[in-house]
Amino acid sequence: MASLPSVVVGNTLKLENEFKKNSVTPLPFEKKNHSPMNSDKALEPLNVEFREALSLIKEGSEKVESASYVPLLQECIKNNSVSEAKAIHGHIIKMGIHEDLFLMTFLVNVYAKCGMMGNARKVFDNLPKRNVVTWTSLMSGYVQNSQPEVAISVFQEMLEAGGFPTNYTLGVAFNACSLLGHFELGKQIHAYVVKYEIEDDTSIGNALCSLYSKSHNLDSAVKAFRMIADKNVISWTAAISACGDNGDSAMGLSLFVDMLSADVEPNEFTFTSVLSLCCIMQALKIGSQIHSLSIKLGYGSNLRVTNSIMYLYLKNGWIIEAKKLFDGMESISLVTWNAMIAGLAQMMDLGEDGIAAHSSGFEALNTFLRLHHSGMKPDLFTFSSVLSVCSSLVALEQGEQIHAQVIKSGFLSDVVVGTALVNMYNKCGSIDRASKAFVEMSTRTLISWTSMITAFAQHGYSKQALQLFEDMRFVGVRPNKVTFVGVLSACSHAGLVKEALTYFDMMKKEYKIKPVMDHYACLIDMFVRLGRIDEAFDFVKKMDFEPNEFIWSILIAGCRSHGKLELGFYAAEQLLSLNPKNSEAYFLLLNMYLSAERWKDVSRLRKLMKDEKIGKLKDWSWISIRDKVHSFRTGDQLNPPYENIDIFLSDLHDKASTMGFELHTSLELKNEEDNETAFPIGRHSEKLAVAFGLLNIPSAAPIRVIKSISMCRDCHSFMKFISQLTSRKIIIRDSKRLHKFVNGHCSCGDFGSLV
Repeated sequence: MASLPSVVVGNTLKLENEFKKNSVTPLPFEKKNHSPMNSDKALEPLNVEFREALSLIKEGSEKVESASYVPLLQECIKNNSVSEAKAIHGHIIKMGIHEDLFLMTFLVNVYAKCGMMGNARKVFDNLPKRNVVTWTSLMSGYVQNSQPEVAISVFQEMLEAGGFPTNYTLGVAFNACSLLGHFELGKQIHAYVVKYEIEDDTSIGNALCSLYSKSHNLDSAVKAFRMIADKNVISWTAAISACGDNGDSAMGLSLFVDMLSADVEPNEFTFTSVLSLCCIMQALKIGSQIHSLSIKLGYGSNLRVTNSIMYLYLKNGWIIEAKKLFDGMESISLVTWNAMIAGLAQMMDLGEDGIAAHSSGFEALNTFLRLHHSGMKPDLFTFSSVLSVCSSLVALEQGEQIHAQVIKSGFLSDVVVGTALVNMYNKCGSIDRASKAFVEMSTRTLISWTSMITAFAQHGYSKQALQLFEDMRFVGVRPNKVTFVGVLSACSHAGLVKEALTYFDMMKKEYKIKPVMDHYACLIDMFVRLGRIDEAFDFVKKMDFEPNEFIWSILIAGCRSHGKLELGFYAAEQLLSLNPKNSEAYFLLLNMYLSAERWKDVSRLRKLMKDEKIGKLKDWSWISIRDKVHSFRTGDQLNPPYENIDIFLSDLHDKASTMGFELHTSLELKNEEDNETAFPIGRHSEKLAVAFGLLNIPSAAPIRVIKSISMCRDCHSFMKFISQLTSRKIIIRDSKRLHKFVNGHCSCGDFGSLV
C-alpha cells in the first residue's frame, strides 16, 4: 500500500545559533534524482533581479554583507543551479568571509539541496568551527540524497566531538535508521530521547512512529504517536500509514476519523494512505465518502489522490466510475495508466462470471493500447501487468505483440518482465516460447526458475523439469516449497514414484522445508494416476493435517475410475463432512451415486445441495478470435453466427466414432427444477467453443479455449480424437489444469479422463 514518505528535514533549515527545544515540524521529503549532468538545468527561469545581483557579485570586488548572500543562495536552491552556487561560493571566499558560520552552514544546505554532497562535505570540513545546526544540515543532506549510512556516521562524529543533538537532529537520525533498517540503533537513540523526556516533540514522535512501523512493531509506532503533544497532519498520516503497513486497516480508519474529529485537515498523503486502507478492507462506502471529502478540500484534481480513488473503485468492481475518473483527468501520468491496467487485471479475478472477467481483461488490453498511442513509454510494471492479462485470457497473439514491444523498449533484461513472459507463454500453451524466454533472461531469480520448472511440469515435460531443477541447485539457487510443488508435480505426471519420494525426503531433510498440503496432493495425485489407490490413502494417513477438498476430490475421481467404489464412497463422505461450497464437488459426488444407483445417497445429497443453496453447475467456455471473445454455455440455443456449429459438431462426433470414440452417457444429470439435462450429450461448452474455433481460425493456428469448470472424461477423450482427426493443437485450460491435445495425446497424461 502507499506509504507516507519518511519525515526528514524539509526545504530550508532554520539557521539559528541553537534550535529551540520544540523545533519547527519538518515537511514530508520526496527523493529527487540529482546528477552533475543535469544539476544546472533550472526548474524555472532565473528572475531579472537575481541575474543582475549575480552579475554584480561576479564583476565587483567590493565587500558585501554576509546576509546579502542568503536570498541569492535561496534562488540557487529554488532553481537547482549548482554553477551559480559555486560562483557565489567563490565570491564569498574572495571577500574573506568564508569563516562566517551562519553563511557557510547555509551553503552546506544549498549544495545538499542541489544533490552535490561532495561539495557540501568540503565546505563542512573546512569550517573552523561547527554548531549543531551545521551538523544537522550535513546529516539532512545525506538523508535527502539517499545516503543514510553516511548521515549516521556524521551523527556519530558529532557525538564524539561533544556536540549535543537537538530534537531536529534526532528526527533526522531516526529517519536515517528507518531507511537503513538499523532498528536496534534506532532503539538506542530512542533511549536517549526517553532519558531527556522529549518524546512529546512532534518531529521526534513522527520519526519514531515511522521507525517502528518499518520494523513491524505497530504497538510501539502507535505508542510513539500517542506521546506526541502537538499532533500535526504528518503525525496522523504516519500513524494511519503504520496501521496499513502492519495489517491493521481497521485501526487506521479509526485513526482517520479521530483525526477529522480533532479538526486536523488531511493532505494528499493522508488521503492516499487512508484510501489504500479502504482498498484492503473493500470499504467502498467509506472510500466514496473520502472521495467526496477530498473534492471538498480541493484535492479533486490531485493525481495521487485520484489514482488511489480510481484503484479503489476498480478493485470493488466500479469500472464505470473508475473510467469516468480516468477519462476526466487533465494529465495522465504513467502511474495512472499502470493503476488502471493493474486494476482491470485484478477485476478479472473478481468478476462474477467468465464473461465479466474477460471483458475486464480486454478493457485492460485496450487501455494498454491507448497508452501506447499516447506516446508515453510503458515501464516494467506496465509490461508485467499487461502480460498477466494475456496469461489469464490465453491471448497468445497479443502476448507476442507485447513481447515485441518489450524488446523494443529495452526491458527484456529485467527479471520481472522476463518471468512474466515465461508465465504468459506457459499459460497460453506455448512451452517452446516459454523456454526460449527463460533462456534469454540475463539474470534469474528463484521465482524465474520455479516458474519454468512448473511450466515444464504442467506441459508434461517431466524430464526437462527435473533437469532444470538440478541445474538450479548446481548454480546455487536454494529451492523453496513452491519449487518442490513443481518438482513433485513433474514426477506425478511421469509416474516417477522413486524419484518423487527421493525429492520429498530431500525437501524435508536437506532443505528443512515442512511439507504442506500441495506437496501431499502431488504425491497422492501420482499414486492415483498409477491406479495405486491403497498407497494414495496410506499417504493421506501420514499427513500432519486433515486433507482438503482438492485431495478428497482426487481420491474420489481415482476410485471411480479404477473401480474402488467402497473407498470412493468413504472419500465422498469425508468430502461432504468438509461442507464444500464448490458446486463441482457436489456434482462429482452426485454423478458417482447415480452411477452406482445408490438412490438414498442421491436423495440425501440433493437435499444437502438444496439446503446449502448449491446452484446449477455453470459450464461456460470462451474462445478469443481477432480480439473478440465468443462464449458458449452448455445447453445454449445457438443463433447466428453460431447455428452451423451443431451440424459441424455432429459430423466431428461421427468421424471420431469411426476412430473408436465412445460417448460416456453415464455423466448425464437431470435437473429437478427444469427437467432438462444439465449436461446435454455431446454439447458441453468446450466442444461448442472448439468447433467454433475450427470453423473460424486458420488451419495452421492452435485452438485456445478457457473453461469455467473441470473437463469431463467424455470431452477429454473427444478432444484427443479431434486433435488427431484435424491435425490441430487444441489447448484447453479448465478450473484444475492445462490440457494440451496434440496428435491424440494430452499433456495432463490422461488424468483429465478420470474426472
